[in-house]
Amino acid sequence: MKAASRGLGALAALVVLVLLALLAASVVRLSVGAQAGMAQEVQGARAQAAVRAGLDWGLYKLLKPGGGWSGCGVAVPPISQTLDLRSETGFRVTVSCTGTAYKEGEASPGTAATTTVYQLRAVACNGQVANCPDNAAALGAQYVERQREVTVSN
Repeated sequence: MKAASRGLGALAALVVLVLLALLAASVVRLSVGAQAGMAQEVQGARAQAAVRAGLDWGLYKLLKPGGGWSGCGVAVPPISQTLDLRSETGFRVTVSCTGTAYKEGEASPGTAATTTVYQLRAVACNGQVANCPDNAAALGAQYVERQREVTVSN
């Protein structure tokens, strides 16, 4: 009987060691997943800041007299330019502007008032192509893209 109880103790120790190894492996796996998720969150915040900067830049170009985008999409074809922020944020931002003129009310009796509505769209991405979005890079796990639109009228 004495020999049988010694073998049982070794088996119990082996089971405890295997359970501890499984617990350690699961903790490591959870830690790696949490770090990857945090990195994606940081990249998402950077993309959001880049897309906001792109919209601000586009609004400046549109609304500043002599800014270069006056009448975008109305008197001239729609405008699209890419803002390269890779050195600051790692992202490019493609900003496009379209405009539509509407006749609304009267400016003076018998003369229609014209209101122009501009739509600015900014897309920020960390892809490798010159313009965003980068459809080829979107298949990868590291690709991050954010998009925002704003409507402005005069």
